[in-house]
Amino acid sequence: MKISTSQLLNELRTMTQDHMQYAEKLLGQPDEKLNSRVSNDSWSILECLEHLNRYGDFYIPEINKRISSSQTSSTPVFETGILGNYFAKSMLPKEKMNKMKTFKNMDPINSQLDKNVVKEFIKQQNQLIELLQRADQINLNKVKTSISISKLIKLRLGDTFRFVIYHNKRHLQQAEKVLMNL
Repeated sequence: MKISTSQLLNELRTMTQDHMQYAEKLLGQPDEKLNSRVSNDSWSILECLEHLNRYGDFYIPEINKRISSSQTSSTPVFETGILGNYFAKSMLPKEKMNKMKTFKNMDPINSQLDKNVVKEFIKQQNQLIELLQRADQINLNKVKTSISISKLIKLRLGDTFRFVIYHNKRHLQQAEKVLMNL
């Protein structure tokens, strides 16, 4: 897939701003509601956000490091990598959401959580927006990032942004479904 770099970054910024606005609305919900589950093996709203925060704890510093050390200049077109495109697309929410097994260290089930999880998520979204703005100046095709499951696999920065932000979208939709079913 080829897309204008500025179009991609603008779309990802808009999605991230939407995610932040949704999280800000969650701050108005009572803690009990945010910690409620639809079933024993499903995640609460706060568990969905905690899961995203754990990924953000890896990806935000990784992206920042790669942008900071980049010597490239921007290019008008971003072309997805095969693996990066696969990972990013697999995160996009679908009509019938396919269940995915998460890694143990990323699974927040049964954690003691409060609204600080939401505040951390909002902080991370602000950091992502800042990184997306800085990414305007570099080549999203040439700058590569490690991924959370293996330092050996590297994705193009544009695909990493897509993966992280689509992953956020996926779990915010999951949180929305929890909220609607309580």
